Formats: sequence, C-alpha cells, structure tokens
Amino acid sequence: MHNENAAQLQESYISISPLMLVPGKCGRFNVHLLQGREFVLYTKADEQFTQAHRNKLCDHGVCEVYIQKEHEVFYKEYVEDNLGHVLMDDNAAYEERARILHEASLAIVQEAFDRRLPEHIVRQRNFQRIVETVQETVRLLAQGQSFKAIAQFISHDYSTFSHCVHVFLYSSALLQTYDLDEETMVQAGIGAMLHDIGKSVIPSEILLKPGVLTNQERNIIETHTTQGLKLCRLFPLGQIATDCIQHHHEKLDGNGYPMNLRKEQISRPVRAVTIADIYDAMTTNRSYCKAMNPFQVLRIMRDEMYGELDINMFKRFVQVLSGADIV
Repeated sequence: MHNENAAQLQESYISISPLMLVPGKCGRFNVHLLQGREFVLYTKADEQFTQAHRNKLCDHGVCEVYIQKEHEVFYKEYVEDNLGHVLMDDNAAYEERARILHEASLAIVQEAFDRRLPEHIVRQRNFQRIVETVQETVRLLAQGQSFKAIAQFISHDYSTFSHCVHVFLYSSALLQTYDLDEETMVQAGIGAMLHDIGKSVIPSEILLKPGVLTNQERNIIETHTTQGLKLCRLFPLGQIATDCIQHHHEKLDGNGYPMNLRKEQISRPVRAVTIADIYDAMTTNRSYCKAMNPFQVLRIMRDEMYGELDINMFKRFVQVLSGADIV
C-alpha cells in the first residue's frame, strides 16, 4: 500500500531539468526535490530563482526537479518566455540543452496530438512513429551552427516555433498515409520544423503586428522563405527539407512565392507542409487574427483555395483529421 501511495504521489508531479530554472527569473509554480519517496519544497511560486539555488543543485548532483501537475499550465507559460534563453546559454552543457530542445518539441507534439487530432486507432498506431521522427529530427538539428540557429529562432518568437512543430505533426500524419521511406519522412519532418525559421530575421514589430500589414511589410514577411534557406545553409539538410523551407508558399496555380512554381514542380512533401501550414495558422490565435473553427477553415481551404492546393492530398488531410483509417 505504501508503494501504491508513493506511485500515486509521483503521478502528481512532472520532472524538468534544473537548467530550465533561470537565475533572476520566477515562475508561478512551486519547485520540489525528490528525497527518498517524498517531495520536498525547494522554491515557492513567484519566488525568484537565484544563482545560489542553481549552484546548490549542481553541487548536489541534482539532475531533475519537480513541478506539481496542477501548476503545469504556469510552467508552460514560463517555458514560452524562457526556452530560447536557456538554449542560448553557452555556459550550460550542450548535451543538456539538446535534451531540453527535444523534450520541449515532444511536449508540443504530445499536446497537439491530444487536443488537435481525433481519438482513433490510426492516431494511436502512428504516434510512436511520429515520436521517433521527432527524435531523429531534433538529433540532426541539435548540432553546431544548427543548434545555435534554432535557439535564436525560439528566442525571437516562441509562437512561431510552436507553429512549426504543429506543422511537423500535421504534415507527418498526412505523409504517413503514403508509402514513403524513412529518410523522406525525416527530411520532410526537418523541413516542416524549419519551414518558418526565416522569420527569426523579420523584425518583431512586423512579425507580431496586430493590424493589417502594409504592402512593404508584406514584402518583408515574404522574404522569410529565402531568408530561411540562407540560415539553413550549414544545416544537415537534404533536397526535400530545403524544398519545404523555400517552397511552402508556392501554389499549384503558379501564384505563390518566391518562384511561382506550378503543379508538378512542387513535390509531395512540400504540398503536405503547405496544407498543414495553412490549417494550423488559421486554427491558431495570431497577433492579427483570432483562431477560426477547424470546420470553417477546412471549408475555406476547399472552396477558396481549390486551385492552389493539391485537392486529393487535401481530402486525405480531412480524413486524417476525422480519424478515417486510410493507411
């Protein structure tokens, strides 16, 4: 019975890396240590975390601290504000920062899977493959200059990073309905994760502008595809990934950017990322527009973007969202 109670108690907490506790910052959550079978309060909610706190954990070899699950929503807010700072801290061990990037990416995927995709055997069967793709994608990205660029991207705008992870999830779920090899899936996943990285060089006053963009501002925003390609020139990318970054705003009717590609010039992975990008953008709150109902978004995509999107792939996407077993 004692072991049962201990297990139940542990289920009430989530573990995090001490590296996420940034000196000089405070969060709306208590931080606990696990001593034996008991959780002991270390810092209180809204208490500023100090370098002394960090040093004490380090001196005692503490690798994990714990947050009560009831405070998880506050911790997520804290992560949004501080993840970029943590990843850019060169004083911290690279391996630990890479682990944090992986955990943060996986947490976004898990939450989106739970809230945005249907409860269905397809979802359950494919989740593990998507998790494995996340792991391989982050492993490839968490290297040298790639890692630094990702950290700067997250620091510039966490919401765009979160959007990229959502696009990764949707496009991966869609592409799994085709008979694609693992390398193609991983490269498409990398392309999805990085498709908007070029926005990290777009001024925040334009990127997060609450009102309508001027023509000049729109032109600046549209440079993010080519800017993204420049940022990724040192990344371990294949052609599929670079195509997803550069071409995800191309349209089948030739009216997209930056190269006005048409039909067969746009690859299947790019078409999937485009569909996922549009859907997630329109169903998510943005600085200039509130989230729309998923059914309304799908209706707009079907009726108003018919000539722009791969309509057969779009139909598959609708089936994925509805939980239809098409694989």
